[in-house]
Amino acid sequence: MSPIILLLLVLGLGLAGWLAARARAWSFRRDQNARLVSLPNYHGWYVALWIVLPVILFIAVWSTISPPLVTQSVLASEAAADLPEFDFQRQTLLKEARAVATGAAPAVFNQQAAGLVEPFREAIGRYNMIGLVVTLLIAFLGGVWSFLRLKPDFTARNRVERTVMTILLLASLVAILTTLGILVSLVFETIRFFGMVSPIDFLFGTFWSPDPMSNPENPDGTRFGAIPLFWGTIFIGAIIAMIVAIPLGLMSAIYLTQYAHPRLRAWVKPALEVLAGVPTVVYGYFAALTVAPAIRDMAISLGFSNPSSESALAAGLVMGVMIIPFVSSMADDSIAAVPQAMRDGSLAMGATTSETIRQVLVPAALPGIVAGVMLAISRAIGETMIVVMAASTAANLSANPLDSMTTVTVQIVAMLTGEGSFDHPATLSAFALGFVLFLVTLGLNFIALRVVKRFREAYE
Repeated sequence: MSPIILLLLVLGLGLAGWLAARARAWSFRRDQNARLVSLPNYHGWYVALWIVLPVILFIAVWSTISPPLVTQSVLASEAAADLPEFDFQRQTLLKEARAVATGAAPAVFNQQAAGLVEPFREAIGRYNMIGLVVTLLIAFLGGVWSFLRLKPDFTARNRVERTVMTILLLASLVAILTTLGILVSLVFETIRFFGMVSPIDFLFGTFWSPDPMSNPENPDGTRFGAIPLFWGTIFIGAIIAMIVAIPLGLMSAIYLTQYAHPRLRAWVKPALEVLAGVPTVVYGYFAALTVAPAIRDMAISLGFSNPSSESALAAGLVMGVMIIPFVSSMADDSIAAVPQAMRDGSLAMGATTSETIRQVLVPAALPGIVAGVMLAISRAIGETMIVVMAASTAANLSANPLDSMTTVTVQIVAMLTGEGSFDHPATLSAFALGFVLFLVTLGLNFIALRVVKRFREAYE
């Protein structure tokens, strides 16, 4: 039985418990003329929670442990006696048989897995039945235990609200725990990498070539100098892209909030925000097939010799267009949130509209504008597809925007794709790069918070 069916069954049992507990609470008031401490609805929610929550917890645990139990049951059967000793072949046959047994595949590709289909069906059916019985038993015990506790003076409301607060707290901790898990995994693998390669060579080296066959004369840790990657990330994502995104985004926000007709704003603002929903691979195709050739042809017409068809300028320009909505939307909302009294006061003192925008509105909205810019920078330095398709994967340390470059995220993808060993420094270097990128984005967030706090205090 699938978890969805079990969940629907649990919700039905919870609804039945809610109705029964609510009716019992009403019976206290009707038959005993007792004054209830909590409303009947809270009695119903108390019983429903005691039915639903333990069962949901069991379903989550059972969904994790039942597949290995099914596999162990099949391996213990006579049909599994002829399975090969090689683990990869064994797992392939087991996956084929399980897929046919569950209906995910019409037939097995390897006939050696055909004899395992029936054992899988029997084991799956047996453990599904066990899960169903235990689910019903837990729901029954939870419902009966909570139902018998109902009394006129029972504080059901306090208990329900405490349970809901606990659930909300756990939900709020998901993001924190996820971030902590990411950080721990990055730190662990980064420490392994720095045990093979010197941190000084990694952080300050200027030569990046993780493949030892690409430069046999330089086989040591100096192959992992990440300065070209850091420079490419900053040059493409934080310089070129921001030169495009900040002026265009800020000017569009000022025009839409201060000059545009409401009817025009109603059309232009949603059209501008559509840019944020375009897949990055589409931007990559646009950069590789349209922008990069145009930049190359323009460079040739200006007299540059042998300009690359993959350039940092092409990737940065398209990336800047992609993140315009991040700057524009935040600036738009921040400028619109400035109190009307500040605008009217400036205009009443004789300032023009442009002077009011420069000296009153933009400084007052600066916290939101800075937050939007920092969000855009974080988004830009984490972009991958545009750089792969328009700026290549070559690690070059150059200030020429017409040269091909790469970024940290591109190299992370390159190191973690394929069949590389996780004990090799080339693969582990991806985690070190990810850790540095994590620290950079964390630092940008701290800077944004400090700037926002400073200017918010100045204009409160």
